Amino acid sequence: MNDLTIVIPAYNEEQALTSFLPELVDYCRNKGCRLIIVNDGSGDNTRELLAQCDEPSFFTPIHHKVNRGYGGAIKTGIGAAQTPFVITIDADGQHRLEDVTALYAAMIDNDADMVVGGRQKHQENLFRKIGKMLIRFIAKRLMAIHIHDLNSGMKIYHTSLVRQYMQFCPDNMAFSDIISLVFIYQRHLVLEHPITVTPRTTGKSTISMKTAFDTIMEILHIVIMFNPMRVFLPPAIFFFLFSAVWGMPILLRGEGVSVGTELLFVTGLICFFLGLIAEQLALIRKSLGLTLRKNQPPER
Repeated sequence: MNDLTIVIPAYNEEQALTSFLPELVDYCRNKGCRLIIVNDGSGDNTRELLAQCDEPSFFTPIHHKVNRGYGGAIKTGIGAAQTPFVITIDADGQHRLEDVTALYAAMIDNDADMVVGGRQKHQENLFRKIGKMLIRFIAKRLMAIHIHDLNSGMKIYHTSLVRQYMQFCPDNMAFSDIISLVFIYQRHLVLEHPITVTPRTTGKSTISMKTAFDTIMEILHIVIMFNPMRVFLPPAIFFFLFSAVWGMPILLRGEGVSVGTELLFVTGLICFFLGLIAEQLALIRKSLGLTLRKNQPPER
């Protein structure tokens, strides 16, 4: 597994890393893979803890002066990786290292572009469960997806591909969902492999209902970026139909076209033409992306 780098974003996870880091270092030493831990402006002793791990042959600690967010830390780690494959896992010790081996094997065996670690029997509070259900419901209405656990923190990628697309992803917790949707929309082979997570024993999760709201907004942004008509066309059709239902009885009575009918029809037109404009901008963006990709030097 010397072609794999494990990237871990860490923010105030000193307690979890104290018990998890020795096991992680032994795993990397035995498997031959590299390890990058991004200390995302932690206020605890994470920096000092990482400094005690003297394994320069395969371990690289990176420190942010200020907190950039979960996605920002992952972007830094992936940007520093020098291997063909990169896998992200969480710093709280909930991911099992044997699942790293399983996802790597699934990636190689299926020649996949991304493998998502689908959490099995994952215990979470009611608010997080509702948030995840809402995110998946909205995402499925806007885009055809076949992955169940979109926001799983354990994913393995082709490094070159994820670097192309991570610029479209936010720096917050929504990174996990958005990068999966981008890979799916770009027609890459995205698979899901079951993993098992253990309960958190130390520290506190920073995920809240606000995280779910932020993720929904980012999903809307990414759909508008790649397929804007999925957002603008349904309301346009709704307003056109509503204007017909509203105005037809009045028109049949010989009372002309009402102000309400005109307002609904014009609103539908605005939505439709906004969708067309956004579609043209999306096509320009795609063509520029293809041009940049063609001009990139071939991988070795």
